Amino acid sequence: MDRDILTAISSMERLSKSQRSIAEYIHVSYDKAAFMTAGRLAAVTGVSESTVVRFAQELGYGSYPEMRRALQDMVRGRLTSVQRIQVARELMESGDILQHVLSSDIDQIKMTMDEVSGEDFDAAVSSITGAKNIYIFGLRSSSALAHFMGFYFNLLFENVHVVGEASALEVFEQILRISEGDVFIALSFPRYSKRTIRAMRYARDMGAGVIGITDGNTSPVAKLADICLYARSDMLSFLDTLVAPLSLVNALIVAVSARAGGDISSNFERLERVWDEYEVYEKTDV
Repeated sequence: MDRDILTAISSMERLSKSQRSIAEYIHVSYDKAAFMTAGRLAAVTGVSESTVVRFAQELGYGSYPEMRRALQDMVRGRLTSVQRIQVARELMESGDILQHVLSSDIDQIKMTMDEVSGEDFDAAVSSITGAKNIYIFGLRSSSALAHFMGFYFNLLFENVHVVGEASALEVFEQILRISEGDVFIALSFPRYSKRTIRAMRYARDMGAGVIGITDGNTSPVAKLADICLYARSDMLSFLDTLVAPLSLVNALIVAVSARAGGDISSNFERLERVWDEYEVYEKTDV
């Protein structure tokens, strides 16, 4: 559905009493409803779970999870940290937090597998392996993903630049020389960083290819990227779970290493000798 989900609900005609209860709850508490299971939404609205599922279908969605994802796409970038904690507290009050978090991460990976484009993934791999310079840009929580990717790309290439907030240089000074033939990889998930979006514009204006890694086509990252890869992330209390994005980054690293030119085996043989000589890793007795 392309319409805003709240507008779509408002335009529904001849609602039953049960449907009206669901519609009214979503209008007032859409930030909470966006992260509820069908069973939980049924419980708080006093209807059956099957009624909730039919409500989603009559609204035009193929399933309840599809409607919930539409709500999530609408609200996730708008919630403050305090609002996130309030939503999570209500969702987890009566549940097992460990099971909730692990199950959520599994669901995010499954949805990412179903939704990621193999064609776009291959295009991203080709763009990275053919680049003069590789710039990896991730701020805030996405900086962990950027540095993880940069760590392994640095083992494969000599032209990798991880741009972050830890440097003494302002982020724009770190990408000052980006130009045509370079690739700029931007990672951003809700809440989206404004500096990431501005840096993407700069890289594109300088002629670099831009790859976006984000959570969906409504993300501002998707609007500026030449190639965009989507990985689902979920909101857990004040943090975003980035398990699926990390899995996508893992896949990129493996695919790039398989396609990269040069003798990767000899590179790692040399690294092993250096690590051994300078005692980088602790040795254990076998």
